[in-house]
Amino acid sequence: MNQMKLSKSLSNLLEKKEHQMANETFLTEEALIKEVCRRIRVARSYWDAHNNRACRHEREKALQLYHTLTKEQKDRIPQVLRVWLRYRSEKYFGSTRTEPGSKKRQKACMQKAKGKSQKVKIDN
Repeated sequence: MNQMKLSKSLSNLLEKKEHQMANETFLTEEALIKEVCRRIRVARSYWDAHNNRACRHEREKALQLYHTLTKEQKDRIPQVLRVWLRYRSEKYFGSTRTEPGSKKRQKACMQKAKGKSQKVKIDN
């Protein structure tokens, strides 16, 4: 029973994803530019709200669409948005950064937690 529900929900998700991809590939030039701007603005709003996971996700979508644009189309995107997408967000979400939840970070957090738990308060 659960397996059937799972397969149904999985197929629904795949259909939605295919539908979204089909819609994005058939956008007109003007609509594509608007969509890129919208996604960058959404990513920036997530960034301002300190929601890094959602920001990373929207930024990746915006970059995918941005790379499909021609040079002339890229010039029509406001400079503030282009700068944020290419430089500022690259600093925090670029390939040089460690992935969220990486083992190195988890190890450091575990050691930090261990150090706190070993401290014992001594009453005099």
